[in-house]
Amino acid sequence: MTVMVAAAFMSGCCNNTDNKLPRGKATEAQTDAFDKWLQAEAEAGQEIHSAMVLQHGKVIAERWMEPNAPDSAHIMHSVSKTFTSMAVGFAINEGLISLEDHLVDFFPEKVPEDASDNLKAITVRDLLVMGCGHEPEHTNEIRYGEGEDWVAQFMTYPVVYEPGTHFCYNTIGTYMLSAIITKVTSEKMVDYLQPRLWEPLGIETPYWKECPMGINFGGWGLYIKTEDMAKLGQTLLDGGKYRGQQVIPAEWVAEASKAQIDNRPENFDSENDPNPDWHQGYCYQMWRCRNNGFRADGAYGQYIIVLPDKDAVIAMTANVQNMQTELNLVWDYLLPVL
Repeated sequence: MTVMVAAAFMSGCCNNTDNKLPRGKATEAQTDAFDKWLQAEAEAGQEIHSAMVLQHGKVIAERWMEPNAPDSAHIMHSVSKTFTSMAVGFAINEGLISLEDHLVDFFPEKVPEDASDNLKAITVRDLLVMGCGHEPEHTNEIRYGEGEDWVAQFMTYPVVYEPGTHFCYNTIGTYMLSAIITKVTSEKMVDYLQPRLWEPLGIETPYWKECPMGINFGGWGLYIKTEDMAKLGQTLLDGGKYRGQQVIPAEWVAEASKAQIDNRPENFDSENDPNPDWHQGYCYQMWRCRNNGFRADGAYGQYIIVLPDKDAVIAMTANVQNMQTELNLVWDYLLPVL
């Protein structure tokens, strides 16, 4: 059995204090469903570390499993990408970059002399939608290689497809977005986000790993708390507003949560799809999922799930091997009672 520490399905309301999200009251059916969901995840061999459920802007359920705790940060893996998307949105809103800006124009000194037309055509938007044209991606080659200039190395790989026409999940492409933010702001992305996102949402400055050149990884390496995840989810659900303040531009939230590229593989068979929540369309560093939802998504089961039809957000951390099973159980147990 999993040991629970800091566990609650709220039996009463309380006022919001400090930087915490407001707490609300769950129905008896929600309380029962939450407990059954956690039990089902455990019985399926899914190691859930923490979970927080919000509805109508209030936390109605929260639980951490030892040694995880409410005040401890958890690795986000690719949930980091969604925070990078927010940084890009701020930079666009401030006129520092645009979706149609070309990657090579930010780093002209790093572009190979024999650069292909496809490389020259890659835009900020192509990087956001995982459509830069690589196949396969080259994240591990760069991440675990001996080179220190990851930007220059990215430029050396073949751009097989015309940018914007082919989906290929590309974590090092998200790193390039972080590099662009650093280039145009002269700040690490984690610092650029300080007055724009961390402070307005009451998030303590997170730890974000960086490359040998001091650029935040962007596509991975962020550490935040479960409640911080939930805060971003609630802000996205509310069109970029947090506590009545427009923190993230509403236009960016609308575009960033919309399917922007078809991410279904060739010869896709929807009736026999083992991973249906990965084939609903890709947004700007987020995924569409079933039940008209969208999500930030990180390896081993890190999720910020936003469900507009239910006015709900589910944030969770985990160490699971089957992320589709983790989601299936959310749909089976939690969705019906929201």
